[in-house]
Amino acid sequence: MKRSTFQSAGLAVSLLWALGSAPALAASVDPAEVQSGSYAVDPNHTQIGFTLSHMGFSHYTGRLSGATGSLTLSASNPATSKLSVTIPTASFSTTSAKLDSELVGPEWFDAEKFPTITFVSTKVTRTGKGSATIAGDLTLHGVTKPILLSAHLVGAGTNPLDHKVTVGFDVSGTIKRADFGVATYEPLIGDEVTLSINGAFELQQ
Repeated sequence: MKRSTFQSAGLAVSLLWALGSAPALAASVDPAEVQSGSYAVDPNHTQIGFTLSHMGFSHYTGRLSGATGSLTLSASNPATSKLSVTIPTASFSTTSAKLDSELVGPEWFDAEKFPTITFVSTKVTRTGKGSATIAGDLTLHGVTKPILLSAHLVGAGTNPLDHKVTVGFDVSGTIKRADFGVATYEPLIGDEVTLSINGAFELQQ
């Protein structure tokens, strides 16, 4: 989201509070408040983070952005829910512009040859109130491998600014980059990559 959009949203919320009509909290953490239906990824509020070891000295983090995709959500029967997400490989971003260029180059993830990263769920299993595991196929660097993600409900409800029904999840998991043919500088640079995803989805009318 652009800075101006954040400023506009902040102004709108301030006005609502001034008029005494702003809700105390826009979203509910109660899974019973989640609406079933077909959702689309909200790319402006979905963040994909990754962390791996940098020579054993530190945990280095970065992110991917621009995600698109769909979520078919069944609140009463989560096992029938389905998730499909596509991320542009060229969106790799760290605190180093030089490293960003290297990551999308042929020695690493080769965005020109493999322009997208995709995840398609194969099974959703409820593990508790507001939590589930999501098994699926991750396609990265032209290689498809099964992975397992853990998802936890953050909140659901109607966005008071754009009036869209929205649901959000925290999602986490780990992969080994060498499994996908990306073994550059391994083991000096860690093979295991921890994924941390803030996923936001908007109900499609």
